[in-house]
Amino acid sequence: MDQTKIGRFIAQRRKDKELTQAQLAEKLGITDRAVSKWETGKSMPDSSIMLELCEILGITVNELLSGEVITMENYEKAADANLIALKRKDENNMTKNEIIAILFSMALLTGMMVCLICNIAISGALTWSLIPISSIIYAWVVSFPSIILGKKGILASLVSLSAFTVPYLFVLSRLTGVTGVFSIGTAVAFVSILFLWIIAILCRRIGKAGKFTIAGIIFLSAIPLVFAINAVLAGMISDPFFDVWDMLAVSILLILASGCLICGYARKKGLLK
Repeated sequence: MDQTKIGRFIAQRRKDKELTQAQLAEKLGITDRAVSKWETGKSMPDSSIMLELCEILGITVNELLSGEVITMENYEKAADANLIALKRKDENNMTKNEIIAILFSMALLTGMMVCLICNIAISGALTWSLIPISSIIYAWVVSFPSIILGKKGILASLVSLSAFTVPYLFVLSRLTGVTGVFSIGTAVAFVSILFLWIIAILCRRIGKAGKFTIAGIIFLSAIPLVFAINAVLAGMISDPFFDVWDMLAVSILLILASGCLICGYARKKGLLK
């Protein structure tokens, strides 16, 4: 696939439909910057909005991927060529992710080996090194799906986070000898993971709202999380429910949320590039 050719084709079809980049972006629930990147050949439309884009431009997916209007005579040939090109692109992306995943795993393994060697050299036995090693393994299990699969692995990482956080906190409490690590950590983790699942569901439902709008909603949603965690801590360790630092955190979240929502509205109206 020739991304530059596809970009020119998208631009031409958009102009034929008498649409600006901002108007096309608004129909798709994305930024006009993304449309600009398509038309300059810097990126390709995401597969999740490709059908909707083609419907707006009055073309088929095959024509979009070919970068030209296709006649019936060469339709089948173009379809085969586009399928092969897409398969190669997926293979290249997977290869890139696999390389990153291998490098990431090697870096964590190196960190584990350094901890082991230093611990044995200093203490003559495995003592404190088990704490960072267990933390490294936990980080690898949670993050690996997202690294190897990209966006498709985010849900798998969230599932791993939900499944392995409590066992990790139990191991950590046994290694440190502090029971509060498990009891308090589990309570806070439950609230935090529940928040992450709610955010994931929200993002899935409002995926076309634009990055700024989604970020604003996330910042707003984090405010109840602050109060929920404070309520848990206040009940377990007699911590003040709300202090000056919490007030500062809520204020920062409100400012960030307001800024993102204003930018999202301005971009939707074409006032912000």
